[in-house]
This record gives sequence, C-alpha cells and structure tokens, in this order.
Amino acid sequence: MLDPRPHLGEPLALDLLNTRWIDDGPRDLLTDVDGLRVWLNSAGLADKAPADERTLAAVLDARGAIYDVVRHGSHAALNDVLEHGRIKRRLTDDGPDDLPDVTDPAWLPGWLAAENLLHLIAKAPDRIRQCAHPDCVLFFYDTSKNGTRRWHSMATCGNRTKAARHYAKKA
Repeated sequence: MLDPRPHLGEPLALDLLNTRWIDDGPRDLLTDVDGLRVWLNSAGLADKAPADERTLAAVLDARGAIYDVVRHGSHAALNDVLEHGRIKRRLTDDGPDDLPDVTDPAWLPGWLAAENLLHLIAKAPDRIRQCAHPDCVLFFYDTSKNGTRRWHSMATCGNRTKAARHYAKKA
C-alpha cells in the first residue's frame, strides 16, 4: 500500500504527527497494523521494528506525547517515551558514533521520533509549526531562509487561503 498522506518528508517527529490529516473528514493512518506498516516503510524504519499491535501502541503513545509538547508544551508523556531508550556513544573507525539503545524493538520507532523532537527543539523550537490554514492539522519544520513559512504546502493550503481572501474581497 502506498502512503496516502498529503504531506511527506518532514523530520521524523513531525512525520509521525502527520499520520493524522483532513481529507473529506479526519483521517488517521495509524488505525491498524497495516497503516503502521505503511508509516514504518515511509519513515525508513520497516527493518527496525515489527509491524504489530505492540509497536502500534508504542507509536501511538509517542505520537500523543509529541503532540502534547508541540501544541501544549507538556513534556511529561514525552519523557515517559524517552525512558524506553538512550543514546549509546562509541568510537568507530569512522569516528564518534551515537547509537540508539532501545531494549524493546516495539518502542524503537516512537522513541526515535521523540528523540528527533528533542533535536528540533534544541535547534530551533520556533520553526516547528502547524499549518496556518484553519482546516489543516498538518505540521512542518520551517526551513525557509527568513522563517516565515505559514503553510505545510503553498500549492494546497497556501493557495486555498489566498483564493479565499481574493473571493472575500470581491464579494
């Protein structure tokens, strides 16, 4: 099954949030193990964790925790997800290496998404945004030069917003 989501390519934490979207009503990719399998493949994690009910439950916990941080600033649930793993540092022939050390493979995808959110927050927390279109629930990481991006996609939500403004002026 192909990934049906309208917006792909965001950092892992935001990509996980974007497993919920609006398309003729609310949609959720993670309602079952088949949807989990699609997300794991899309995120490049298919070989890292089993697509089963335990992994689905852990990923849903992580998605909720990431949402709580991004939308409400609440970090208790994210810290609970992060308790399932750590970064193991080592020196290899190629130089220093940081490896995720998550004992339960079911928690690895969600833990990686939570860890990714920490990096985004450390780098530029103000660049983590929700699309400004009132009917959109998607998130993005603003990589624009001046940091003023408002929509997850100019081609969809940006154009809809501008068209609505144009028609409102003519009415």
